[in-house]
Amino acid sequence: MGDRRLLAGTIAGLIVAPLLLTACGDDEKAAALHGSQVDPPFTVATQELVDTDGEPYSLTADTDERLTMVFFGYTNCPDICGRVLGNLSSAMTRLSEDDRDQVEVVFVTTDPARDTGEVVRAYLDRYDPSFVGVTGDLADIEQVAASVAVGMGDELPSGGYDVDAHTTTVTGIDITDEAPIFWSQETSPSEFAEDIHALLRED
Repeated sequence: MGDRRLLAGTIAGLIVAPLLLTACGDDEKAAALHGSQVDPPFTVATQELVDTDGEPYSLTADTDERLTMVFFGYTNCPDICGRVLGNLSSAMTRLSEDDRDQVEVVFVTTDPARDTGEVVRAYLDRYDPSFVGVTGDLADIEQVAASVAVGMGDELPSGGYDVDAHTTTVTGIDITDEAPIFWSQETSPSEFAEDIHALLRED
């Protein structure tokens, strides 16, 4: 628990203000965002993971949308993971077609021993079939998670990790493969949708 509190404090220390991806001096718009800025942005690790089709998948090389929203969790999670994915799914339905085409949601399992590609695909299809599911080698997942300050939580009997309230953030990755923004597990569908729309409106 102490390590997770330390991680939460580290993240909190990096938050300087709500964010527009390329805003300069637009304090009124920035203040309206629900996500929190990290300055300097996290540089996303390049390790290759594996998507639900068994193909290599990297959060840098294979995320070509203007905004990629990444959540680390596991399919046997009793509450938080499903709630966050449900809120993201609902948020997607609130977007215009143009906005939706510029956003990708990626779920990365923290329990790859149990979360095979087939298991992850079936799980995500309950929320939104367009969501990308990613598994892979646990050591690689740990490195990718660490690059965006996501703690892996407590060890599971399977050898993977659960996640707790301090690390159940949704991380936003921009087109430059940096992660300058994250949202808490308490972010509502309307708040996600409002932020996505605002971020995508920036040149």
